[in-house]
Amino acid sequence: MSEVIDDVEIHPVKALWKVIAGSTVIASLCCLPSVVLVMLGLATVSTGAALSDTLYWGTDGYAWFRPAMGVVAAISVVIGLVMYFRNQGICTIDQAKRSRRKIINTSLLVLSITYVSYLLFNYVILTELGIQFGLPWESSRSSYMFWR
Repeated sequence: MSEVIDDVEIHPVKALWKVIAGSTVIASLCCLPSVVLVMLGLATVSTGAALSDTLYWGTDGYAWFRPAMGVVAAISVVIGLVMYFRNQGICTIDQAKRSRRKIINTSLLVLSITYVSYLLFNYVILTELGIQFGLPWESSRSSYMFWR
């Protein structure tokens, strides 16, 4: 336990990046399994496309999946921020009131970076990887090609 506290005190930014990356991956679980399964050769392209359509668009009764992953990702960010601030010595309500500006600014920064990371990872990186491995996602390229 003391190793974790020492690691967070020495590398506080590293601890926040773990929270950001973890929640980004959780939020992208609608498309990530398809790409990974096709990339490793564990699924065919048509199976990967069907899986991503089912999880992303919510077909076949999976309309709950994408919103649930968003909620789980948000909860993981909140838990990560609480753990981060507790390891920084902000444990009581009085300490939180005194450090209100630090808490608000850090939380907004982490939430913003997490959301932008999710958008880049899910809609750019995973889309390009999926296209490279044969998934039929070419039509979604136009939604993120803002440089045209």
